Amino acid sequence: MSPNPDDLLDLARAAAEIGGRLLLEGQPSARQVDAKSSPTDVVTQMDTASEAAIVHHLLAARPDDAILGEEAGERPGSSGVRWVIDPLDGTVNYLYGMPLWAVSVAAETADGVLAGAVAAPGLGTSFEARLDGGAWARTGRQRRELGVRECSAAAAALVATGFGYRSDRRADQASALAGVMAGIRDVRRCGAAALDLCWLAAGHYDAYFERGLQPWDAAAGALIAREAGAVVTGADGGPPDGEFLLGAAPGIHAELLGMLVAAGAHRGA
Repeated sequence: MSPNPDDLLDLARAAAEIGGRLLLEGQPSARQVDAKSSPTDVVTQMDTASEAAIVHHLLAARPDDAILGEEAGERPGSSGVRWVIDPLDGTVNYLYGMPLWAVSVAAETADGVLAGAVAAPGLGTSFEARLDGGAWARTGRQRRELGVRECSAAAAALVATGFGYRSDRRADQASALAGVMAGIRDVRRCGAAALDLCWLAAGHYDAYFERGLQPWDAAAGALIAREAGAVVTGADGGPPDGEFLLGAAPGIHAELLGMLVAAGAHRGA
């Protein structure tokens, strides 16, 4: 029996909210930091606690599902559904007391992502989508449908991006960004990929690109952006492959993708 996307979305939303509340309550005391791939790629004890709480909630409802989490890795399942979890996207922002961080939970099958939720407790907002059901933002009891901005020229586009933790990768990314800066309106850097994709969906950006994202970084956010009308692809125009992702308003996607590929934003260290 095929899973019901509405049921999966309800579960994703509840799980993301559980992780988000835990993180919000623990943020003032989150001071113990371990290094990941470099000294600037930090993970707190709160990452692990958030993921554990999310996984517990998901498996209590659907014990046969698989799990892919940023912190604990992969847990096999037999149902055909896999949950892709980022328990704390924007860890550096979180450690510095900034509100720009999120919890991302998505449900996927072999056919792709069916439902996703991104909770941003520091902003008092959450975002969600299910396949072919539109994209929505929730603030308190208010719920509003999301839609990308109309934009027909890259020169008028506000473009968001992100940078890797390794210094050699950041240097390549900065060089590529310099190659497109003259051709766009301006650039923003939030520090949380899931939020970037949701803000694209909400019309706060015209485009967002980044290289080297992991599945948990974009699983929920990319669905939300697509359901809001964005075109989300990899460097070759097909699905994002982990090497490169561009989400953009339909009117500028092809033009901006050409500019980014020409500048080498899709490759490097």
